[in-house]
Amino acid sequence: MATKIRLARHGHKDYAYYHIVVADSRAPRDGKFIERIGSYNPNLNPAKIDLKFDRALYWVGVGAQPTDTVRNILSGEGVMLMKHLKGGVAKGAFSEEEAQRRFNAWKAQKDAKNGKISQAEADKKQAEAKRLMAQEVEANKAKAEAVAAKRKAASEALAAAAQEAAQEAAAAENAEQAAE
Repeated sequence: MATKIRLARHGHKDYAYYHIVVADSRAPRDGKFIERIGSYNPNLNPAKIDLKFDRALYWVGVGAQPTDTVRNILSGEGVMLMKHLKGGVAKGAFSEEEAQRRFNAWKAQKDAKNGKISQAEADKKQAEAKRLMAQEVEANKAKAEAVAAKRKAASEALAAAAQEAAQEAAAAENAEQAAE
């Protein structure tokens, strides 16, 4: 029986997520499978991958063929590297401890790289937020100045109207006194 490690689609329209399964190559895509070894959700940023590392390594070791997408997922998680290292141990090229040390070094390097990328993204978002905040502060200052100028003009107009009304009242009073 030829076994494949492949993706089984789940979810709904426009929101697919996948189970990583080991299945007979003749079985339907979403049909009967031998074992579910993980899940893959490409809708998140970054994509979320849950994988049973030891079971994936076992199935790759016994000859299950991953599809292209699953091969990329397994490579990213280190399953393919560990298979390669176990092959070196089996040939006697190096010891099990050396293989584990190499794998741990690769994993640490990958984690550091991902940390740098996520730190760079966080810094970029923070810089963008600061830029937007500065723009908003400038816009608020301009708006406040415009409102202050408008209020000053309105108060001056009101004062001028009050002064004009007072002059008219005084003129009317003078006219009334003169008429008497």
